[in-house]
Amino acid sequence: MRNTSNIAVRLTVVACAVLGASAGAATAAQAATTVTPGQFKVGMEITYPPFESYDEKKNVVGADPDLSRLLARHLELKPEFIDTKFSSLILSLNAGHYDAIISGMYITPERQTQAQTIPYAVTGAAIMVLKDSPLKPKVPEDLCGLKVGLEKGTTWVTQFNKLSAEYCVPKGKGAVAVSEFPSAPEVTQALLSGNVQAQVEIDGAAGMIAERTKGRVVVSTEHSIYQQTLGIYVKKGNDELYQALLKAFDETKKSGEYAALLKKYNLEEPKN
Repeated sequence: MRNTSNIAVRLTVVACAVLGASAGAATAAQAATTVTPGQFKVGMEITYPPFESYDEKKNVVGADPDLSRLLARHLELKPEFIDTKFSSLILSLNAGHYDAIISGMYITPERQTQAQTIPYAVTGAAIMVLKDSPLKPKVPEDLCGLKVGLEKGTTWVTQFNKLSAEYCVPKGKGAVAVSEFPSAPEVTQALLSGNVQAQVEIDGAAGMIAERTKGRVVVSTEHSIYQQTLGIYVKKGNDELYQALLKAFDETKKSGEYAALLKKYNLEEPKN
């Protein structure tokens, strides 16, 4: 006769081990790798439609919060958005204020020395001018000799400095005079008040900014300039969350949610 009590004990032990392993896999991100257990905190500057902004009910809307919510759902975490000045995002990430940055931030070699990155979309920049301006710059070279406004912390300062040194000044066209401002709306205000002659912003955001000015500002470029890849940023050393986000991102691709998000916001999938 078999010892049924011992068999039952062994079965119970095996069942508990299986359940424990499943529960551990499901909660690994929550327990070990997020700033606040049960939450996925994302840093972003919430003044940048259509990437992130507040609607009339003070809800955070746009491509980046939509992606953040998708990732949080696959991680089984609750998303929370931390409004932070763009130029301070990486510093605040590394100070532990949130788990990731998803804020229309281009991937650059310099930024990759400060944080881990996951490419999630490709977009370019657009040039904006006043509707009644005689200037209608269509390519970067048309900005030679002009005052150009940018949001502080963008990658375009280096590119315009290079353009000035290698093209504008040698050809006697005058340097691109760059002025940086704390936020995109402040750049637009500088354009409206005549303190700058052109504004450069990410392509998707430029259309929304122009729309919000009720036609006083227009996009003068016909095609995107300086195309680059946007990235999710995670603190270096937080490999568990980084790997969990890679897996969650892959799940959004398999489900079709990612493709729908790209289509909704007129973005492209990174090639690599």
